[in-house]
Amino acid sequence: MEIVINGNVIAVPDDLQNVTLLDFLRDFVMLTGTKFGCGVGLCGACTVHLDGVAARSCQTYVSDIINVEVTTIEGLDQTSPGEGLHPVQQAWIAEGVPQCGYCQAGQIMTASALLHRNPAPTDAEIREEMNGNLCRCGTYDRIRRAITRVAQEA
Repeated sequence: MEIVINGNVIAVPDDLQNVTLLDFLRDFVMLTGTKFGCGVGLCGACTVHLDGVAARSCQTYVSDIINVEVTTIEGLDQTSPGEGLHPVQQAWIAEGVPQCGYCQAGQIMTASALLHRNPAPTDAEIREEMNGNLCRCGTYDRIRRAITRVAQEA
């Protein structure tokens, strides 16, 4: 079995097909930007894109993602070739969003999926979409400002 992660075809050994995508990414592919938070899909720290849609990697099994393009935080800049950082990452820096930084990969992945699907979300749409991503530092206002910045600059 093979899966595609950040544009790279990765062979999956038979004994790893029933592990979570989160564990596969972190422990076997060594892509550690995707974080373990709660393990039950409630906090959003493990968010990745599956065919461009935000998904919790702690609740997704490797065997479930055959023929699905996986994008992690490490591959997000590949979605905007030649620009270095993805526009959401640039806005995160401009707005000074991160504090401890632990949740930020999941926040950025959720925000970028939202903006891909809806390039001009309202504040209510941003709040609704980001609602499932928890930030212990409480940087929610800065997160919303960063998302709004990307929408306005697009």
